Amino acid sequence: MRYRKFGHTSLEVSEIGLGCEHLEGKDTDTVVSVVQAAMDAGINIMDCFMSEPKVRSDLGLALQGSRQRMMIQGHLRSVWKNGQYGRTMDIDEVQFFFEDLLTRLRTDYIDFGMIHMVDNEKDLRDIFDGPILQYALALKKQGTIRYLGISSHNSTVARLAVESGLLDCIMLSVNPAYDILHPAHMTLRPSKENLVDQAHGIDSERFQLYRACQSHGCAITTMKTLGAGILLRSDLSPFGKAMTDHQCIHYALDRPAVASAMIGMKTVEEVARAAAYDTASPKETDYTDILRLSPNYSETGACVYCNHCLPCPASLDIAQIQKYLDLALPSGPVPPTLQAHYESLEHTAIECLECGRCERSCPFGVHVRDRMRQAVARFGK
Repeated sequence: MRYRKFGHTSLEVSEIGLGCEHLEGKDTDTVVSVVQAAMDAGINIMDCFMSEPKVRSDLGLALQGSRQRMMIQGHLRSVWKNGQYGRTMDIDEVQFFFEDLLTRLRTDYIDFGMIHMVDNEKDLRDIFDGPILQYALALKKQGTIRYLGISSHNSTVARLAVESGLLDCIMLSVNPAYDILHPAHMTLRPSKENLVDQAHGIDSERFQLYRACQSHGCAITTMKTLGAGILLRSDLSPFGKAMTDHQCIHYALDRPAVASAMIGMKTVEEVARAAAYDTASPKETDYTDILRLSPNYSETGACVYCNHCLPCPASLDIAQIQKYLDLALPSGPVPPTLQAHYESLEHTAIECLECGRCERSCPFGVHVRDRMRQAVARFGK
């Protein structure tokens, strides 16, 4: 495993990080085996934004006796209420669920304390001008968190936060589909030596964010490195051709200030596949042929199954419904196995209240209510 300097700190983190989101709902043995496999592969950074109690406790069990081998990104503002993940601006809830994270992970410190999902300027102002930031800074001063960061899906908001000078790191969605504009503006082989070269083909706001992170020594850890799996499928990829895991990882690690590409892993085999990036040949990691294909893509409107639409007043698993819908579209009979999986959901799309809360929370502008109607039409309930 290769390691990279983490921003302006003296830390070195593995190029591949363990994203733990997909471990939620898995049995304890699976969680322990995946975390152990990751550490054995040399992975030394993991992200836990999930608020669900069991997965937190299982991760704590997995790290017991090995805490020093793994640096943890733990999130403030992620809560578990009424059996669902959610986010809060209530400082008492922020404090309660952060202390719950420490307790369940069986640790007295978090390496990277991430203020969770700061996606609009109002939230940024309310957080930075209010008690949440003060609480986070107090945690940092006392050593309960070693470094301070945010997670965000909004380049403008993230850049404003970085330029405050208060952050050591950010967690950002990074993949070519989110960066690239029109192919006429695309430079296919970014130069590590020249940021101006890297600007060609990248949305100007995202490029300014990358530059701000580099100039402030603010490390980036990535999420959605594989585009929620969309980039791995030729029928869904905006480039019309599937990318490989290695190509997606290499693209992310080529961006300025990126320290670690977080990959969601739920099996030991997936750990091995991600860790194999560090022994892949240049030919296997080269993504330039993919980017020569004319992209016709905007991140807006595409579900990446991130669950930030939750909590749902009707308790719908919105991301799972949309995933099944994507597998069922565009036409023809729904495969019986897929229909059975959909019908096994505790709540189906027909129960949607059409309140629009999910759409207000979605970082990617997905028309969720329309999608729920499509699911009802496709699956019959």
